[in-house]
Amino acid sequence: MPTELAQKFRAELDGISATLHSVPPQLSDTPWRPGGWTRKQIVGHLLDSAANNRQRFVCAAIDGHYTGPQYDQDGWVAMHGYVLKSWTTMLGWWETEHEILAAAIDGIPEQRLEASCVVGDDAPVTLRFLVEDYIAHQKWHLAQITVGVTAA
Repeated sequence: MPTELAQKFRAELDGISATLHSVPPQLSDTPWRPGGWTRKQIVGHLLDSAANNRQRFVCAAIDGHYTGPQYDQDGWVAMHGYVLKSWTTMLGWWETEHEILAAAIDGIPEQRLEASCVVGDDAPVTLRFLVEDYIAHQKWHLAQITVGVTAA
């Protein structure tokens, strides 16, 4: 049975998904601020974050600890060519990647949520913290994506 954290994770993702789908496609190529990433690039960054964090979450859950690198977010976003993809494609990839991530989190036993995790040169944190911080990270970027978007 998924932990309370896993259930909360899925509920948070549902809300994020609904907000992403409310963003008009014509804004997807518009930077959220002058000199900033476009909304598609931000969603791409969220995809990259999901891929990197999935590895962290799974390794910590299986091994009881995780130590690994940071990742070059600008390099990852550029390498994937997210600016060339359609908004529909980006949202579909976001949905798929997050369903996979949520399934992994569903499988984390409660006792493994206290596993020690070290990312790059950061201080050790628990797996629980990484999962909770992941949602906070999604919401941080969701606020950027929705700058200037008016409710219908």
